[in-house]
Amino acid sequence: MNKLSGRNFMDLDDFTREEIALILETTRDLKLEVKRGHFPPYLQHKSLGCIFDQPSTRTRISFELGMQQLGGYVTYLKPGEIHLGKKESIYDTGKVLSRYFDAIMIRWNDYNEMKQLADAADVPVINGMTEKNHPCQALADIYTMMEYYDDIIGKKVVFFGDRTQPAHSLGVICSKLGLNFVHCCPEKYAILPEYTDIFEKNNRISGGTYLHTADIDQACAGAHLVYTDVWWWIGQEEEEAERRKLFAPYQVTAELLAKCDKNVIFEHCLPAMRGVEVTDSVMDGPHAVIYDQAENRMHTEKALMVLLMN
Repeated sequence: MNKLSGRNFMDLDDFTREEIALILETTRDLKLEVKRGHFPPYLQHKSLGCIFDQPSTRTRISFELGMQQLGGYVTYLKPGEIHLGKKESIYDTGKVLSRYFDAIMIRWNDYNEMKQLADAADVPVINGMTEKNHPCQALADIYTMMEYYDDIIGKKVVFFGDRTQPAHSLGVICSKLGLNFVHCCPEKYAILPEYTDIFEKNNRISGGTYLHTADIDQACAGAHLVYTDVWWWIGQEEEEAERRKLFAPYQVTAELLAKCDKNVIFEHCLPAMRGVEVTDSVMDGPHAVIYDQAENRMHTEKALMVLLMN
């Protein structure tokens, strides 16, 4: 029996280790079918509504193309195109959209509002990203790692830089699956207890670990996956000068990767500011798997949709 059917996908902490493993195993099967040129219509005549409050590249393309490959239909609702929370209540919007769509994907910069929509909707709601977390990205991050390592349990994952949404969700999925997650940055930007408490709770079950350190050598020692993200984002422009200065030592360079495990892989959720948080030599180098990672957004999201919508 598919235990994920009909559920919302708000946060990875809502799912057990076994359920996350099921999503990743389904990803493997669906990706293999694509590589063989087979596109079974698992979601034939199903419909997905995609709501965005800001432009997107990977999230939009991966969900739209993924749903089309599964035989379904997609409606793209661009920023400002519906009355969500403005001229119409979030509750009413959730109820109305449930009459049109079999599932809703929403990328929204307010987790609490997204949660209100999910609570009101009568169909599965998928979190495409909020100001707090990015669970779909973390599925792709870990699936990509699985393609490069036979066994990821106990592997060391190091995130350099700010406590961004991908950092939060990567830490959660690592704690669910038994990986050792390290956040390396100045103390001021360390991940807050809202998420580190989740890491520690899950680690007691999975056997994983969590560490924050400002020591780059400590973070790199034995690292199997190095990850970074932009140092500032929309709304943080006034902090750019301070962030550039404080994060400069944590730029991912070829020299930094040389301190890690010899088979280390490098990931970035993209878009990247080349020459800022990461150098071109890393982005274009032999350790980078960033384009595999971007492609895998589609495959992991297809698996998620199949399991939630069937």
